[in-house]
Amino acid sequence: MEQAMSLPIKLLSTDFDGTLHADFENPPVPLHLQEAIASLQRQGAHWLINTGRDLSSLMESLARARLSVWPDYLGLVEREIYIRVGHEYHPLGTWNSDCAKAHTTLFAQIAADLPRLYQWIEERHEAKLYEDPFSPLCLIAASNAEADAIMVYLEDYCATIPDLTVVRNDIYARFSHANYHKGHVMAAVARHLGVGPAEILAAGDHLNDLPMLDGVHARMVCAPGNAVPQVTQLVRNVGGFLSDKPCGHGVAEAIHHFLANTR
Repeated sequence: MEQAMSLPIKLLSTDFDGTLHADFENPPVPLHLQEAIASLQRQGAHWLINTGRDLSSLMESLARARLSVWPDYLGLVEREIYIRVGHEYHPLGTWNSDCAKAHTTLFAQIAADLPRLYQWIEERHEAKLYEDPFSPLCLIAASNAEADAIMVYLEDYCATIPDLTVVRNDIYARFSHANYHKGHVMAAVARHLGVGPAEILAAGDHLNDLPMLDGVHARMVCAPGNAVPQVTQLVRNVGGFLSDKPCGHGVAEAIHHFLANTR
C-alpha cells in the first residue's frame, strides 16, 4: 500500500482527446498511465477528466477504452462538473444549474445578432454551422486556416458583449460564457476538495486546454509531445513539463517527473 503523507499531487486534471486518450493506440489509454493514475488514487489523490465532450460521448469512449481506473470527477463541455458516486456520476452541487442559468441569460442577449453572424460566415466560408444544447452558434471549419479567419471575426464580436467568448479546439468552435472554462472547472473541483494550486497537476494538448495550463489554477502543468504550439509555448513559459512522448505516454512521464521533483 503506497504511503500518502508526502504525495505532492492531490488533484490530477487531464484533457481527454489527444492528451489521455488516442484512438489510434491499443489500448487508447496506455496501461502504464492507468497504473500511475490508480497509484495516485490509492494514495488519496483525485482524478478529473476535463474535456469538451458531453456526458454521453465521454462515457461511451470510456467504456470502449476498457479502463482499469475511473475518474472521480468529470468536467464536461468545458463547463459542467459531475462527481462519481458509486458507479454513477451526479452533478456537483448547484454548479451545473448556475452554469446553465448564466449561459441562458447570456445567449438571450445575443439572439438578435445570430442571423447576421451566421450570414457573414456562410457568405465567406465553407464552415458547417449549427446550434446544439450548449451553444446557439457552433462551427466545424473546413481547415485550421478557415477556423483562424472565422475566429478573428467572432472574437471581434465577443469583445462587444460582456462575458461572451468563443471556445476553440482545432477546427471546432462555439460560443460560451467567459466565466466557464476548463481552468474554472478545475478550480471549482479543487475548492470542493480543499486542494490548492500547488497540489494540482493539469495536462492538456489543445487550445481549449489553455485556461488550465496558465499556472494560475494549477502550479504543475504539462503537455504531451503532440500538443499544439500555443500549448507548448504556454507550458514552457510557466515552467511546466514538456514531454516528447505523445498523448498518454507523455502524461505518464509528467506524473513521474512531478512525483520525483516536488516531494
